[in-house]
Amino acid sequence: MIDCLLFLAATTESAAQSTPFMHGPLFTLESLGLVVTPWKLIGYVGVSMFGTRWFVQAYATHKAKRVTMPRLFWYMSCLGSICLLSYFIWGKNDSVGILSNLFPATVAFYNLITDIRHTKKQAAASEEKSAE
Repeated sequence: MIDCLLFLAATTESAAQSTPFMHGPLFTLESLGLVVTPWKLIGYVGVSMFGTRWFVQAYATHKAKRVTMPRLFWYMSCLGSICLLSYFIWGKNDSVGILSNLFPATVAFYNLITDIRHTKKQAAASEEKSAE
């Protein structure tokens, strides 16, 4: 009896170790043959953010009647890149996906920081003009 309980405990423990929560299925769509894990959800969020940022940019351009990149575009780029890099690093462990998302992530963070600095400089310049 004790041997049987030890075997069941060891089997359950090794099964839990072999499929951690983030890699285990949340749900399955049998008709599509799709297994959705938490890492895949993170990847889907990243792809959605990275794709829909172009709608934000197109709307801002339409509204301004000139080509413009709103700050929301860069926030969505950064968030999408973080999600996709997380998915490819820990969820899929895919070096091609990591490399293909690392450069856009770097550019998005650089552009966001540049936009923030530019806005601060403009605000400081306008304060100096109004103080004169």
